[in-house]
Amino acid sequence: MTIPAPATATAVPSVDRVIIRFAGDSGDGVQTIGDQLGLTSAVAGNDIATLPDFPAEIRAPAGTIYGVSGFQMQFASTATLTAGDAPDVLVVFNPAALKKNIADLPKGGTIIADSSGFVPRNLEMVGYTANPLNDGSLAGFQVHQVDFTGLTVAALKPLGIVGSAASRCANFFALGLTYWLYSRPLDATITFINDKFKNKPEVITANLTALKAGWHYGETTEAFQARVQVPRDESVKPGTYRSVNGNQALSMGLVTAAHKAGRELFFSGYPITPASDILQQLSGLRALGVKTLQAEDEIAAIGAALGASYAGSIGVTASAGPGLDLKSEFLGLAVAVELPLVVINVQRGGPSTGLPTKMEQADLLHALFSRHGESPIPVIAARSPADAFECAIEAVRIAVRTRTPVILLCDGNIAFGSEPWRIPDPASFAPIDCNFHTDPATFQPFQRDEKYLARPWAIPGTPGLEHRIGGLEKANITGHISYDPDNHQLMTDLRAAKVERIADSYPATEVTGDASGDVLAISWGSPYGPVLTAVRHLRAGGAKVSHVQLRHLNPLPKDLGEIIGRFTRVLIPENNCGQLSKLVRAKYLVDAVGFNQVRGLPFKVADIEQAIRNLLPTPIAKGT
Repeated sequence: MTIPAPATATAVPSVDRVIIRFAGDSGDGVQTIGDQLGLTSAVAGNDIATLPDFPAEIRAPAGTIYGVSGFQMQFASTATLTAGDAPDVLVVFNPAALKKNIADLPKGGTIIADSSGFVPRNLEMVGYTANPLNDGSLAGFQVHQVDFTGLTVAALKPLGIVGSAASRCANFFALGLTYWLYSRPLDATITFINDKFKNKPEVITANLTALKAGWHYGETTEAFQARVQVPRDESVKPGTYRSVNGNQALSMGLVTAAHKAGRELFFSGYPITPASDILQQLSGLRALGVKTLQAEDEIAAIGAALGASYAGSIGVTASAGPGLDLKSEFLGLAVAVELPLVVINVQRGGPSTGLPTKMEQADLLHALFSRHGESPIPVIAARSPADAFECAIEAVRIAVRTRTPVILLCDGNIAFGSEPWRIPDPASFAPIDCNFHTDPATFQPFQRDEKYLARPWAIPGTPGLEHRIGGLEKANITGHISYDPDNHQLMTDLRAAKVERIADSYPATEVTGDASGDVLAISWGSPYGPVLTAVRHLRAGGAKVSHVQLRHLNPLPKDLGEIIGRFTRVLIPENNCGQLSKLVRAKYLVDAVGFNQVRGLPFKVADIEQAIRNLLPTPIAKGT
């Protein structure tokens, strides 16, 4: 979409931000209307951040807490990096959604409930002995009962649309009411409905009617006195924008990188939450030179990707933590044969099946060390949905330039969360030089270049470039199989030096805040938003605190130790039990303090603020 010109001012009062959460049964269409509110707010020129929350069960019993699906979003007139600590407005479709989410709504917050869902059977299923909408237990909240389903059915009855075909549209009625409450335009959602159901005219009519009925209900009822608008973010740079989630950004980044390298992208994967969407996204891009394979298992997926790299393509595979377990042996082979390969790990809660739909970033040590033998691999991490695009390009660039597998860490929060993304000019990204070897007279399979220590990449079938490939140790230069102990020491050292040398190409590490001070907060991955927001809040109150976000986790930036040394204390928030903290303490001999949680949820800004306050030599008053 293209960011429009500022809207004409109206009499509707303005607020700088709104945090709203939709919650209902997994069949209530909560994710759909959340996505649409995000897209519409982005079109209106707001900055957005979203937090989808999926049930782990494929189809939990309807009306149970286990089956509740949620979607929280913050849209604002200034830059926002998180979906918000707590909602201002909670829209619920049944008692289970209310019971699961009410503890997160601050007193004074607004509840909009679909009254048709609060029937005795649904109340009893989640342990309510009386209807909480009427029994006074929600005193202190602004409660609005709206019969989403009944009003939708009534609106569609004159069109001859009845029964489940009508009641399924209640989510769009709720969305239309939300649009009226927050002065959102309907245009983007009207386009979405027409495109999505273009071969089902009755469904288009039903959903559009429900959407407009919700809007007009808000306009005509006297129940809502608090209509507001969120002005556009005037700091947004001109350009063409779209809403993007992390899996979409990763997919587009991989395709862009392959085009920059002038090679086909070959992606093989096995379906696993939360990484499956990458395969699904790429499978529709055959016209862009993308080949995809849904393999029979995780081992076959990485084997096929490595084979594609051997054949001269950009080989990529993706999975979550359980899949990375299975890929470890082939990762070791990729280290030994020194071929480019990108492995994306969209982390989720573990161990084992763990929390398949919840976020965690507990696979860092796994990515760094979980292979037998000395087998170092570059590891990078995306910080946000939009950043995942550039990380995908960088992962391919490092893999191709250095002839090494690269692990790109993401997580469920980034994969499913979305934000506005300014579509970049493809020319702004430098070409990726594959530098294939073509001269038989100068070919030695393990003759390395001086700058990157990368061995030649020779496409099979090129006359005169025949060479051995496989997991047995190879002799330096010639690539002959070797059991010589001194050669094994040399090859081990060369592979390690090749990875360490990658850090020579990093830009200077960016420090947000002063170059020195009382506390340095270091983050990686999706805690970027909450940590940076907390640091900004505290700096506004006078605290001497700064922030560093790490994209490169192996090798670490060369200037990181010097930066750490300029601060009295170091705090490292992670959604794990302290994995980066262990590495920083060991490498830099600094008393880094971990702030850790593994709840399947992102950090709250307020919690990180408090963790930083605990390390400050002089207390900073809350709220400053």
